Amino acid sequence: MIRRTILEWQSIEYGEDAGNSRTIPLRAADSIAAVAAASPLSKRAGGVLEQGRKALRAHGVVGVVAAEGCALEILPKIDFPGDPAETATGCIRRRLVHMLAVALDIRIDPGQVTALDYQRETLLEILIRLFSEKLVDAVRQGMPRRYAKHEDDLAALRGRLDVTRQFTVLAANPSRLACRYDALSPDIALNRIMKAAVTRLSRIARSADNQRHLRELAFAYADIAEVAIPALRWDDVVLDRTNERWRQLLNLARLLLGDRFQTTSAGGSSGFSLLFEMSTLFEEYIARMAARAVAGSDLKIVSQGGRLYCLETDSGGMFQTKPDILVKRGGHIIQIIDTKWKRIARRIDDKKQGVSQADVYQMMAYGRLYDCKRLTLLYPHHHGMGGPEGVQASHKVTGSNHIFETATIDVAVSASIAARLLGLVGAQP
Repeated sequence: MIRRTILEWQSIEYGEDAGNSRTIPLRAADSIAAVAAASPLSKRAGGVLEQGRKALRAHGVVGVVAAEGCALEILPKIDFPGDPAETATGCIRRRLVHMLAVALDIRIDPGQVTALDYQRETLLEILIRLFSEKLVDAVRQGMPRRYAKHEDDLAALRGRLDVTRQFTVLAANPSRLACRYDALSPDIALNRIMKAAVTRLSRIARSADNQRHLRELAFAYADIAEVAIPALRWDDVVLDRTNERWRQLLNLARLLLGDRFQTTSAGGSSGFSLLFEMSTLFEEYIARMAARAVAGSDLKIVSQGGRLYCLETDSGGMFQTKPDILVKRGGHIIQIIDTKWKRIARRIDDKKQGVSQADVYQMMAYGRLYDCKRLTLLYPHHHGMGGPEGVQASHKVTGSNHIFETATIDVAVSASIAARLLGLVGAQP
């Protein structure tokens, strides 16, 4: 199988040598581009992949795109200075899985982190391994069951008698009783979702360990009804203290069965894609880590809140705003943070440091609408900044007492990231 790994915004040239990891055969590139074009994220500005005359170029989307006999893994551009390219790739996968785990509220045990092969396996195989190992452990402790209503014609009465059916349909057969009863059953919405995930992943897993776990799970779920993915009843899932341990598995299943994961038939061959928009993932990650940072204090983090309108009309508002992160103390908004998955740099010839003028206008509008004095654009830190993470520049907004600042956070460093964010959240500029 042809397998290639590149970084977002990076290109890989065409070349017919299947053994050359720096190039990709044109036929494989055509198949991968066709599958990527069928993804919902292809409708975003720039799409997923750009197929040029000489190379295939990734945009700001990460994940895995696979077609028959080939797969392309796209990883985020995260700096690990001093690490060789081969080792850095594994480190990037580890950080991406960490960001996904935080965003999706999935706990990864330290022992499981050690066992995961970030260096050799693709992001997809790592996620399949996380899911299958957690599900095997959960099933061994007992599959969840709930009481379900049943209607059956039995030789002896069970539950209540269905009088109408008894004296109509069974009037000529008095040896059978029309019974209505509740029975404890594993054939419930939660287990149907797990079986759907196992069935889907069984078709695409390549790792021998993953295939073994999925075969074991397929046997365990043999008696559970098979439901098509679009027909799964997510709203029927009930999580309480008896099955709370299944919440993380439900989150993983939602990821692996949701709109980020697409199975498609394109270009004459079948394929699939598991893709994430890095700007959205970075926003969700920072919001959750900021909430952890302020836990126990008088501050509160609100993600995608506010929702005030820029303009008022007789029939309502127009141009609704949704700041990424609102930092509140009591009922007052003391800081607005907008995350940007872009690289800024300190350059003598550019006072703007690469900050978009449109982003500045947006933050000024937020400050006016929400009467917030501290406005922060937060970017990922990288070694090209030439200094430590934190506030990089601070300016007073003309004609007001608002402060606009640009700041960075190094997502490559996992240690104490919540504490490091605390220095950027809620503190006085």
